[in-house]
Amino acid sequence: MKTISTLLFLIFAATATATAGGQVVAYDVKGEAFEGYFTSPADNAPLVLLIHDWDGLTDYEVKRADMLAEKGYAVFAVDLFGAGIRPTAVKDRRQHTGELYKDRERMRSLIYGALDAARARGASVNNAVAMGYCFGGAAVLEFARSGADMRGFVTFHGGLSTPEGQDYGKTKGKLLILHGTADTNITMDHYALLANALEEKGVPHEMIAYGGAPHAFTVFGSDRYRKDADEKSWNRFGEFLEETLR
Repeated sequence: MKTISTLLFLIFAATATATAGGQVVAYDVKGEAFEGYFTSPADNAPLVLLIHDWDGLTDYEVKRADMLAEKGYAVFAVDLFGAGIRPTAVKDRRQHTGELYKDRERMRSLIYGALDAARARGASVNNAVAMGYCFGGAAVLEFARSGADMRGFVTFHGGLSTPEGQDYGKTKGKLLILHGTADTNITMDHYALLANALEEKGVPHEMIAYGGAPHAFTVFGSDRYRKDADEKSWNRFGEFLEETLR
């Protein structure tokens, strides 16, 4: 879905290497090695916890993190696959995401572990929003359902299904769902079911659907990229951050 540059591959092979004002951060979760990316424009900047799509943490997330840093936000880009694991083949992407979809407790544990790593870097974890793309959007909703103490949760063309036995009863903060009506992977039926689930539990939420936008409509350079939907969703996300974070 995204192209991984040779330069970024070399960058991620190093530990805590500076990149465009940010750093690759090696961290552990229960003894397992992961590599995130952290950037902060100032001490005590509001935090965005950014979760990657099924390609793993690549130059796309780094670019988005740097774009947010330019707006005044600290960003910790999470690694849910493990150090050096950046799948390029579809079967490998399905394997890594599938393993986490089957083990929701592990998915949650890895996100909380990344939040701990952000805290260790001095990030303002008590003034934070979680956001994610595609698979990362599904992970953000899993994090929301866990009762994570975040001010908000945002998904871009993310998975919207609620696993059997789960609901949004523990959710804190408000949700922003940014979706494409032409998404054949996550359909408008999923969108409607999520709206009902959030309404049932009284979770503050806003859901925006962009006409003609397919799955992955924000991915620069892909045949699915839709400039209008990308820019509108990014602008609304920026407004949401201003409204939500101190």
